[in-house]
Amino acid sequence: MDLFSLSPVEWGLVILCAMLVGMSKTGVMGAGLMVIPILAGIFGGKLSTGFLLPMLSVADIFAVRYYNRHAQWPFLVKLLPWTLGGIALGVWFGDVISDQQFKTTIGVIIFICLGLMIWRDLQKNLLAIPNHWWISALTGLLGGFATMIGNAAAPIMAIYLLSMRLPKNDYIGTAAWLFLIINLLKIPLHVFIWHTITLDSIKMNAMMIPAIAVGAVLGFRIVRILPERAYRIFLIVSTVVSAFFLF
Repeated sequence: MDLFSLSPVEWGLVILCAMLVGMSKTGVMGAGLMVIPILAGIFGGKLSTGFLLPMLSVADIFAVRYYNRHAQWPFLVKLLPWTLGGIALGVWFGDVISDQQFKTTIGVIIFICLGLMIWRDLQKNLLAIPNHWWISALTGLLGGFATMIGNAAAPIMAIYLLSMRLPKNDYIGTAAWLFLIINLLKIPLHVFIWHTITLDSIKMNAMMIPAIAVGAVLGFRIVRILPERAYRIFLIVSTVVSAFFLF
C-alpha cells in the first residue's frame, strides 16, 4: 500500500472515512457502513478490509473506555465461539475468490446490512427473538463472516443484542467489548494470512487517529443537533450509491 500513490481526492476520502469511523462509535448509527465501499473503491476489496481494521480497533478502544462498566458478559460468552467460526469461514472464502468477487461480496453484505438497519428502524417494537443457543450460533456465524469479509457485522449483532432487551448503556457496552475483541483477534489473520495489514498501512492508520478522534467528538454533537431521521436517510442513500460502484 503506497501512501504516495494516493491522489489528493483519495487522501480526502480516507480522512473522511476515519472521521466516519469515529462518529459511528459515538451514536451516529450507520456511518460505519458508508466507509466500507469508499475504501474498497480506493484500495480494492481485500486490502480495504485490512486498512480499515486498525482504525475500527482504535475507535473500539474509545468506546470501551467510556462504556466498559456496562458490558453484559453472558451474551458475549454465547456469541464469541460461534463468531470465531464465522471468521474462520470468512478467511477461507476470502482466499478462494478474486478481488472483484471480494468487492461484490462486500457489496451484497452491505445491502443486506442496510436492509436489516432499515427494517429495524421501521419496527415499532423491538423484535422478540427467543434466547436459544441456535439463535446465538446463527448470529455469531453470520456476524463473524460479515466482519471478516467486510467489517460489516454491526447491524447483525445490533439486532440480536437489541432483541435481548438490554438497557441502552448495557447494549452499547456489550457491543463495544464484542467488536473490540473480534477486531483485535482479526488483526493477526490480516497480517499473517491475508497480508492486508503492512507497515505502510499501519503508518497511514496512525496518521488517521486525530481524524478518528475528531469524528468521535462530531458524532456526539451531530446526534444532538441534527434530526436523526434526516441524517440516517442521508447515510443510507450515500452508502447505497457508494456500494453500487463495487459491482
